[in-house]
Amino acid sequence: MDVKEIIEKTVDKVKNDKDLQAEFKKNPVKAVEKVTGVDLPDDMVEKVVPAIKAKLAGGGIVEGIKNLL
Repeated sequence: MDVKEIIEKTVDKVKNDKDLQAEFKKNPVKAVEKVTGVDLPDDMVEKVVPAIKAKLAGGGIVEGIKNLL
């Protein structure tokens, strides 16, 4: 699973699940790992979580992954 796929999948699930939204607010890493079913390496988490937060806040995927480049 690539970074973009992780972001898209997580954003879709978080937007549609109130319990997952609450979990993402408390512990975003745990929520992402729950959605993906993968224990993400720290360097990937540091890139994915801010991108997901940006996208959930209304930014596009490009806005969310700027720090990946």
